[in-house]
Amino acid sequence: MADNTMGTPEQLSDPDYTPPLAKAVPLGIQHVLAMFVSNVTPAIIVAGAAGFGFGSNSPDFPNMIYMIQMSMLLAGVATLFQTIGFGPVGARLPIVQGTSFAFIPIMIPAVAGAGVAGMAGLMTGVVIGGVFHFFIGFFIGRIRHALPPLVTGLIVLMIGLALIKVGIEYAAGGVPLKGKPEFGSLENWSVALVVIAVTLLLKFFARGMLSVAAVLLGLVAGYLYAMLLGKVSFSAVGNAAWFTLPEPFKFGWEINWAIIIGMCFMGVVSAIETVGDVSGITKGGAGREATNREISGATFADGLGTAVAGLFGGLPNTSFSQNVGLVSMTGVMSRHVVTLGALFLILCGLVPKFGAVVASMPITVLGGGVIIMFGMVTAAGVSMLADVKWNRRNMVIFAISLSVGLGLQLAPEALQHLPATLKVLMTSGLLPAAAIAISLNLLLPQELD
Repeated sequence: MADNTMGTPEQLSDPDYTPPLAKAVPLGIQHVLAMFVSNVTPAIIVAGAAGFGFGSNSPDFPNMIYMIQMSMLLAGVATLFQTIGFGPVGARLPIVQGTSFAFIPIMIPAVAGAGVAGMAGLMTGVVIGGVFHFFIGFFIGRIRHALPPLVTGLIVLMIGLALIKVGIEYAAGGVPLKGKPEFGSLENWSVALVVIAVTLLLKFFARGMLSVAAVLLGLVAGYLYAMLLGKVSFSAVGNAAWFTLPEPFKFGWEINWAIIIGMCFMGVVSAIETVGDVSGITKGGAGREATNREISGATFADGLGTAVAGLFGGLPNTSFSQNVGLVSMTGVMSRHVVTLGALFLILCGLVPKFGAVVASMPITVLGGGVIIMFGMVTAAGVSMLADVKWNRRNMVIFAISLSVGLGLQLAPEALQHLPATLKVLMTSGLLPAAAIAISLNLLLPQELD
């Protein structure tokens, strides 16, 4: 329930209303706490896959710090695109933007080891994919019919299934330790289990901000426990600067069609997700349907935020669903509250020492957090599929799409004779599953029963 001292019910459901500053600032910080871990995690995962290292001894560790900074700074900038807006850009609603999990299954194989794209190719793909995503805003309403819950639920489920392996590997000690005695040790797992246990206790037995920030506080508890075990080094924090500006084309520019096609396709998925978030915001906060202008404006902001992020070494941005729930919970629809949270994110993103503290988190601590987060992504997909009418037609579409997508994830060598570009797209599992589901849903006749 909203606090009556913040305004009348009519004011609280008005996106243009500004609550008293003493109330608005804590509400803005609460939005940041709710999205913080989910926002920085993709940057840490992609940086680790690119070989930037989980430790200050790695020569490329400053690049991981930089990517964490950009995840905060550019999420704040993209959020301002949504809340303040300009021209057709922005829904002018309390929508929080952040780094998207959905793109991770495409980004990891692009940069891992001898990745086909590398960081230059990845960032180029992010920019071009963001521009493509921006133009979806002109016709977003016309493609919604092609992505019913059967398709979107399957895609979200596949994203979660692709990521779960990452969480388990991190909790066990990380990929570099595979094959070594330390991998999967009780000490490593104990750190991850502390994170999981504290998160669950706070989520279900605490109230207010403690419950909202349960994952973040669980990571803090795991971080402190890892410090007691001697697993944390603060040397990088001491060496980090107090202030720095983003660098355009930090990782270079290189055209790679595999990553560009993957980013454009996932841009469509992200756009549909944002439509759902905008609808959730207006229903939960104001009790009304979203307007076409709000939906198209949110899509424009999504794409522009992603393109700008890629220019400065950041990752794709999208609207954050957990903050949609927070608006419904607080009953405060003010976009200016979220604007204050965005300014806080931008401030944090300009301070490398803050990024260095986050980057000093041991991989096993992060493992505990992402086991929960990636499991929730999977569960969200299952929840979306609950709205599907499970007749024979839909069961066949789901069965074939899941079998091919998951099978190619598990056995990528089955496509070893394909050209490199096509192989990256297919072995992600996500893109073939989505393509099959969309095609069959459009082609197969509807059943009457």
